[in-house]
Amino acid sequence: MENNNYLKGGEFLTKTADDIFTPEEFNEEQKMIADTCNDFLDKEVFPILDKIDVNNPGLMRELIGKTGEMGLLGISIPEEYNGFGQTFTTSMLVSDKLGSGFSYSVAFSAHTGIGSLPILYYGNEEQKQKYLPKLATGELAAAYCLTEPNAGSDANSGKTKAVLSEDGKNYILNGQKMWITNGGFADVLTVFAKIDNDKILSAFIVERNFPGITFGAEEKKMGIKGSSTVQIFFNDCVVPVENMLGKRGEGFRIALNILHIGRIKLGANVIGACKRATLHAVNYANERKQFGSLIANFGAIKYKLGEMVVKTWGIESAVYRTAKYVDDTIDMHVAAGMDRTQAYLQAIGEYSMEAAILKVLGSESQDYIVDEAVQIHGGMGFSAEMPADRCYRDSRINRIFEGTNEINRLVCADMILKQAKKADSTIFDEAKEIYTGIAAFKNEALTTDNYFDYYGKVTSYFKKSILLIMSRAYETLGKQYNTEQEVMMHIADITMQAYASESLMLRVKKMVNTLGEEKGAIYKKILDVFVYEAAAKINKSANDAINSFAEGEEFTKLKGAMVALTTLKPINIKEARRAIADKLIEDNTYNF
Repeated sequence: MENNNYLKGGEFLTKTADDIFTPEEFNEEQKMIADTCNDFLDKEVFPILDKIDVNNPGLMRELIGKTGEMGLLGISIPEEYNGFGQTFTTSMLVSDKLGSGFSYSVAFSAHTGIGSLPILYYGNEEQKQKYLPKLATGELAAAYCLTEPNAGSDANSGKTKAVLSEDGKNYILNGQKMWITNGGFADVLTVFAKIDNDKILSAFIVERNFPGITFGAEEKKMGIKGSSTVQIFFNDCVVPVENMLGKRGEGFRIALNILHIGRIKLGANVIGACKRATLHAVNYANERKQFGSLIANFGAIKYKLGEMVVKTWGIESAVYRTAKYVDDTIDMHVAAGMDRTQAYLQAIGEYSMEAAILKVLGSESQDYIVDEAVQIHGGMGFSAEMPADRCYRDSRINRIFEGTNEINRLVCADMILKQAKKADSTIFDEAKEIYTGIAAFKNEALTTDNYFDYYGKVTSYFKKSILLIMSRAYETLGKQYNTEQEVMMHIADITMQAYASESLMLRVKKMVNTLGEEKGAIYKKILDVFVYEAAAKINKSANDAINSFAEGEEFTKLKGAMVALTTLKPINIKEARRAIADKLIEDNTYNF
């Protein structure tokens, strides 16, 4: 495999980076922005969480306005439209820090992401001048209207219609949208509808006061109770023709690209939420006594606390690696003469596989963490008086948001196949080489004494597992490959673990080189635990896939290959996890 410091989307499958961007490298301006986010939550959000959860009319809209006053709504909006024009990595940092804000973080993300970005990236100059400055300051609030009662994951099956008026000046919209975040107070809506008998959606900028719109009551939800969620009905809604967003029939493309952004941003959102839940868990473990001892002293509790840190660190490492790749890709396209808007969309599309990985891995890591936070609280964790309750309830939506995790797993697996079919791809060649050499394969990692050389080989074997299983499944199943969703999802699960393991390994390597062996020792333990668990998950997912499509000699060869590719040196996983937990317990806060 070649060595590169910058990898294009999906290239991690066959190439290994020597270096990646890590959160430890944020500059002073980025750190100040992060501090601003933390201060805002501490002063404006955390003290009123109970009020937010009962969805007091006007409260969330007021918070969005205050966020605009702080400049945080305009992070991604260029300066010419009253924004700050920050890098993609910085926008991810803001999503990370504000991600611990429960319902508020949902409203913020909907406004700054799916609410504002369609106009920023697909609006014409007149539309941008009209809406973006006020969206950046919070004078206007935004929402995104795609989902319908019978059009969820299959978004293009929506029935909302748009017909040109007789005088040609307006489109007349009729239809229904549901699960619209910020819908109860949004001033500007991006609405998707099909013009006449078109098979593909178009997009429109619809203002709240346009005639023919009615808004349903606030939905009663399991979690994110303070997030405004309503149905919106369009009954002969009059929309000026100049409010079409992009070109006719471009709506589905707009929706997909904006969802890619939403997915990758959600990967950042959950980092803050994971750290918040871990904070509540360790604080309680350091206060609660049973059997004459603080429960933080018990191995069963240390297991949970250690896992919380490991999972958070894993997703964080993958998120910022990917964010910097996106920035590098944008800069490369701009340097080549491409318009920055087009460069951004090109970059986001290029990393759609990584976006799906981050969305799934992040949301499922968060679900594990909040569940264990409740468990550490014991009976009190089931009480609404404790913060673990809100952490738990508000986490669950993230496996549904921005395309379900099932859809995102299928996106990931499909993108691997598309990557393999590219003319310049070596994926199938490398997979064939791995398969034909299985009989003579020796796990060289097991004979390697250098710590990072060892993990470099291990993570490269994880990636070989992806190529091997995907290529053999496709070879065997042929045209049925895309209908065998279970197999595709197993391949996606291998891919997620491989990408996160490599990201974490490269981050730890950089930290040890910077901090030295003594201070970096705790991060090596995080790497030990994460990769140990990733190997077991990869082995299971691969074998589940193999059992689903392989027979005879191929079955035996693939089974043997997975033993070789996922066998690790023995480590005392208990002691490694305890050491991580001990640091968390001693600090009584997340400080990794």
